[in-house]
Amino acid sequence: MRFDVITLFPELFGPFLNHGINRRAYASGQVEVRLWNPRDHAEGNYRRVDDRPFGGGPGMVMMAEPLYRCWQAIRADRAEGEPVPTVLFSPLGKRMDHGVVAEQAEGRGAILVCGRYEGIDQRFIDACVDLQWSLGDFVLSGGELAALALLDAVARLQPGVLNDEGSHQQDSFNPALDGLLDCPHYTRPESWDGPAGPAPVPPVLMSGHHGQIEAWRRQQRLRLTAECRPDVLEAVRARGALSPKDEAFLRDQTGQMPRPKP
Repeated sequence: MRFDVITLFPELFGPFLNHGINRRAYASGQVEVRLWNPRDHAEGNYRRVDDRPFGGGPGMVMMAEPLYRCWQAIRADRAEGEPVPTVLFSPLGKRMDHGVVAEQAEGRGAILVCGRYEGIDQRFIDACVDLQWSLGDFVLSGGELAALALLDAVARLQPGVLNDEGSHQQDSFNPALDGLLDCPHYTRPESWDGPAGPAPVPPVLMSGHHGQIEAWRRQQRLRLTAECRPDVLEAVRARGALSPKDEAFLRDQTGQMPRPKP
């Protein structure tokens, strides 16, 4: 799959694409990333890509024409079969989740538009953008961090990228875990003399009894999801993914869970 990224700061992507375990996806070509700077498609000696907003107000607005020329160049360069969607990272967009990532991981890629300054001329959005996505209810200085987050999440789902093929199956929000959060993890030493005193590993994890271990992990996933993301738990419940045993455990835990802060 191929992602074409429209960005005024292509240098931000270099370290990310060349380091970490996910670099395997880019080095192998499983996930191809091409970077396009709209300044290369702007006119004049200064290659201007922004101007003051009509109607007044603070900040600058990215101009439609350089973005459109850049977008056209990408479309011409791809020139292969069905066009891929053009995605703008924006506070107006749908919040990215595991479903969005999984769909992209099985697709043909996309054109990713990273806005900057006060925003992008709405006429380019109306003419060229198919989807708008957001990382959450906050504002970033540009769309590059959101694009990097998407690329990272997509890359780790590609076959052979992670050392263990089953690693991502244990991730939070994965359907393999019914969409629950992941459970706590422990490693050596068996007892850690931390700031609060000796802290041993939960005995069940040392038992070697795989059935009991998996039951404990399921309970911890339920507990953490109920405590930290009750909205996620309700979505899991609405899909009918909780068993009577799960519900009984959650009822027993109700009195032990901390109340939400006002």
